[in-house]
Amino acid sequence: MNRAGNVKRKSNPRQNASALSAATFFYTLPTFTNKKNGKLQFDEEDLYETLSEYQSEVLANKIETLWKEEYKKRKGKASLTRVIISAFGFEYFVLTVILGISALVLKPAQAVFLGRLLLYYMPAAEGEPHVTQLEARLYAAGIALMAFLYILSFHPLLVQLYLVGLKVKIACSSLIYRKALKLSDGAFNSTNVGQIVNLIASDAPMFINCSFLLNYLWIGPLQCIIVTYLMYQEVGFSSICGIAVLFLLIPIHHFLGKAASTYRWKAASRTDGRVCYMDEIISGIKVIKMNGWERLIKPILLSLRNLEIKYIRLSMYLKAANVSFDILTIPIVIYVSTVVYVLHNHIRADKVFTMMIFYNSLRATMASTFPHSVSVRALTMVAIKRIEKFLFNPEINMESIEDTTDPIAIRIIDGHAKWGESPTLEGVNLAVKPASLVIVTGPVGCGKSSLLSVMLKELRLGSGRIHISGQISYSSQDAWLFSSSIRNNILFGEQMDTKRYNEVVRVCALEDDFASLPFADQTIVGGRGSSLSGGQKARINLARAVYRDADIYLLDEPFAAVDARVGKQIFQDCIKGFLKGKTVVLVTHQLQYLKYADEIAAMENGTITSQGQLVSSNQEGIDAEMKELNCQELVNHHAQDIVKEHTSVGSVSSIVYRKYVTANGFGNFVVVVVLFLVMQAVISSGPYFLTHWVNTVQVVEQYTNASNYSSHALVDNSQTMYIYVYSAITIASIVIVALRSYLYFNLALKSSQRLHNNMFNKVTGATMHFFNTNSQGRIINRFSQDVSAVDTLLPNVLIETVQLLLASFAAVLLISLVNYWLIIPTLAIGFISYCLKKFCLLTTRNIKRLEGVTRSPVFEHLSSSLQGLGTIRALQAETILREEFDSHQDLHSCCYHLFLCTSHGFGYFLDCLCAIYIAIVTFSFVISDNDALSGDVGLAITQSITLMGYLQLAVLQTAELENNMTSVERILEYDDIEQEDNVGTEPPKTWPGAGRILFCDVSLQYSTSGAPVLKNLNFEIFPREKVGIIGRTGAGKSSIVNALLRLSYTSGDVVVDNVNIRSLSLEALRSRISVIPQDPTLFSGTLRQNLDPFEEYEDTALWKALDEVELKQFVASQPQGLCHAISQGGANVSVGQRQLICLTRAILRKNSILIMDEATANVDFETDNLIQSTIRKKFQNCTVLTIAHRLQTVMDSDRILVMNAGELVEFDKPSVLLNNTNGYFYKIVQQLRKNDSTTFQMLQ
Repeated sequence: MNRAGNVKRKSNPRQNASALSAATFFYTLPTFTNKKNGKLQFDEEDLYETLSEYQSEVLANKIETLWKEEYKKRKGKASLTRVIISAFGFEYFVLTVILGISALVLKPAQAVFLGRLLLYYMPAAEGEPHVTQLEARLYAAGIALMAFLYILSFHPLLVQLYLVGLKVKIACSSLIYRKALKLSDGAFNSTNVGQIVNLIASDAPMFINCSFLLNYLWIGPLQCIIVTYLMYQEVGFSSICGIAVLFLLIPIHHFLGKAASTYRWKAASRTDGRVCYMDEIISGIKVIKMNGWERLIKPILLSLRNLEIKYIRLSMYLKAANVSFDILTIPIVIYVSTVVYVLHNHIRADKVFTMMIFYNSLRATMASTFPHSVSVRALTMVAIKRIEKFLFNPEINMESIEDTTDPIAIRIIDGHAKWGESPTLEGVNLAVKPASLVIVTGPVGCGKSSLLSVMLKELRLGSGRIHISGQISYSSQDAWLFSSSIRNNILFGEQMDTKRYNEVVRVCALEDDFASLPFADQTIVGGRGSSLSGGQKARINLARAVYRDADIYLLDEPFAAVDARVGKQIFQDCIKGFLKGKTVVLVTHQLQYLKYADEIAAMENGTITSQGQLVSSNQEGIDAEMKELNCQELVNHHAQDIVKEHTSVGSVSSIVYRKYVTANGFGNFVVVVVLFLVMQAVISSGPYFLTHWVNTVQVVEQYTNASNYSSHALVDNSQTMYIYVYSAITIASIVIVALRSYLYFNLALKSSQRLHNNMFNKVTGATMHFFNTNSQGRIINRFSQDVSAVDTLLPNVLIETVQLLLASFAAVLLISLVNYWLIIPTLAIGFISYCLKKFCLLTTRNIKRLEGVTRSPVFEHLSSSLQGLGTIRALQAETILREEFDSHQDLHSCCYHLFLCTSHGFGYFLDCLCAIYIAIVTFSFVISDNDALSGDVGLAITQSITLMGYLQLAVLQTAELENNMTSVERILEYDDIEQEDNVGTEPPKTWPGAGRILFCDVSLQYSTSGAPVLKNLNFEIFPREKVGIIGRTGAGKSSIVNALLRLSYTSGDVVVDNVNIRSLSLEALRSRISVIPQDPTLFSGTLRQNLDPFEEYEDTALWKALDEVELKQFVASQPQGLCHAISQGGANVSVGQRQLICLTRAILRKNSILIMDEATANVDFETDNLIQSTIRKKFQNCTVLTIAHRLQTVMDSDRILVMNAGELVEFDKPSVLLNNTNGYFYKIVQQLRKNDSTTFQMLQ
């Protein structure tokens, strides 16, 4: 395992960076200049080693220890917040103090220097000292110096604070994963995969977002106090009025932020449900397609999505109001302070622009960052509560229950247990001797698998006792594989012992498979082994259990998905041979093996009715043994290697932007763009108008003083008009900003809806090849992380980016209007900034894409682990799986760490250019003549200072926008998924009536470039004929079903009742043919919804159908009856019961064609006989195709079709085939003669 950690990576440049290099981000230059083939490029193989302090295992061990101590002390009142503070509080506190000093000293000092500098350009008032040119130059130097010092301190601190948040995120993610591996059976059944995925995908990353912003919960108010005092010294009472208005608006920010977080919490719980349902859809996509249920699942998923969108929309509207307040707060406050000031004083440049700088310094905190920090704090607390709630779930008792003095390997005394409300096991008594083979048998749903769960401690005894002596290994009934090589699936973290490994491969009948697979045992299989046949998955699953050197082997139906010949080989070579001397508990319906058991435990209705040796050897239900034919089985041609996830390179295409912004119509987009432009024009007119006002007053005063006229009368006469105009500008700003914010967020949300819905349609309409070559985790990542980014992150980033770019352009325009010579340095700095952006963004963009790619294996591993939880715990592989998760997370964390450093390094370099620009603008006035108007100087310098914040953030947000647009890009990539050919007509309602099936030169491939798995099949199945289909695993039996349902790439013609199936729509075709699949799949919901998903039948019809498959008693015994809750994947019912439910569904549909694909593999012979008799009775006028390994199942067929290596080798009546002494079928039956003459005579 540990695929993510096997690659030797370069040393991280941050590890050996000096303090100066760290402070100036010079250590990022090797990353920015990384070249391949002469081009700047950074790929996954270029990622560095994860720094030790960010390693998942180290951080997880630290926080897990602290959480255990906290929980031990406080139990249900344990606080994750307290644990996080204990683990990372000191480091965070030190950084916070330094950040506070930087924010509280440097910015206010800059405003003070500006006020003193402006006095140089104003006529000295009576009693005020005149500012000399030297003093003016010193004040100018102070303004520039404060800018440089702020840059030097802010960016390194910002990165370090984010990295502390990253540590918390890594630690909590690992803690969640470790907890998931320990969940008790009850806790696991009440928690779905989507919820756990969301904890790591959405909640844990909140710690990164809040790590910087939380500081402003105290910096903001303290900065406000300092600024208020300094402003009071400058403008007196008017500053108090402005601050009062500010404090009136801040609670509104707080309220809106809190309300938004409340709705976001509600949306998050709905997101859990949507992701969970999507996870079910992907898991059961083959069953969905076989039944033509795409039309069914779409409204369910969209209803979940609409419920999620309902709360996101409310959150968005509140966000729109918050954004409006963010933009308008400072203009309103400046307006109030200015009007109050001029009511008692003449307007002055030093007062107005000093006040403007002070308020702008508060804008980033009290009006923006502080409310945002309040909102983020609320969201973080929501995330913490969700994680805490999960951590409080009860854990499985992992202590080994051993009694070394007991000579019995397994002893259960009066055991009672239940999964839900109804009893599962009652009064179970069992004693298993060491080194014995005990076979557990019994009808479907009698509790056989639950008995193994008790031995595995997955199901806790409500009463009674259990003693286990020795190590346990386990093979589950539902074969579980994870996305890795076959070898890794078998070794499962154990050391490679070549001799033992080769022997296990042999006894599990995997040698031929390995010889035929494209990369032998190094072939990569998808999650749940999606690229392998059922038989291959079952044997690999068994091999994993057998490879582990244990004392006790619990094997749950290992023969269900393999043919009789392979089953016999595995029983003889593996169970009776390789495991000889070991304790083996074998659950099986294969009665032919009972005579080899040391003891047999017969179960019925949740209890062991008898235990002992076989008395009678009457084996009428024995399987016919299929002799191995002299032709290599075709097992390799449908094993499709999981393709590497696509990673785009270069900038995000303009087409991606266009598709996003116009997803809700081009006209709506134009309206929003116009409103953005008008809004910025109105907002920027405020400071420009103040400059004009200040200059007018200064000119009037200078002119009237020189002419000995009274200036006060002239100024006072015009002052009222200026107040009215300024008021009109402020009111217009409020109206336009509010309207723009509302329309924008509405547009963004509708675009997100359309993108999600389109991706869902594309995925559900994709060919099966897509699902076989793309892991489940990779697909779910698109529907969880990427959709979440487009829902919430992208709209926020986009509006901030556009606002900042427009504000930056407006600032440059205002500066140029004051002094057109400043256009030259403006263009120069702009050009350098553009080149820097092109240079740096290429790398940061690629790293962000890699972050998305390296994130997918984390969720894929999580999802896979939860699906195979029983196997993992039985094999005590938790440590191995934790290491694998840590390895995946380390790679992702390294990528995220690198992204933070490079993106903020880019911001640092850009801010340095802005600081140079401030120095140029400031000194351009002080080194020239001092005849400039104070208003012009004040406007130019304040706009250049503002520009430093705007431009840096604008470019950073541009980068962040591109990074978030990669989520749109990843969603739009699914636009190009190859779709099933669904163009066709609707057949008559009575089609198919007779059920005649004709194959004409039919070949089938699982991919367009793959080798054919069916080769030129030609045969005819007559109306209402019962046809058995047999052949070795991978011979092409199930591929016939794929051809009939158009699930794969076919050539030739399949004609059903004179209608070529190519001419039909897929839903029409698949809904008219009933299939009982090899892997029965149920979906979470009620039993009724699984039986009658389209709600077409009355309850009486459902009860009648259940009675015919003998499930009526089981359903009636459930408190909710037909509304009995089915858990995800049907986990709370046995595999056999799932199969019977599928049969019930087929009975209800009353189609003329029924396909049974190994439908009786997981049921006992009694249930097999029940199914066969039910089919004979209910489907006597239907065409029935039965794919089976048991000859008994198909011997009463009208004809038997024998497949081998993708070719039809025989097709005739059983009696005819038995008389052909050179035929394949005859050789199979002759093998039976050697094993059981009674059955042989019965077949004859």
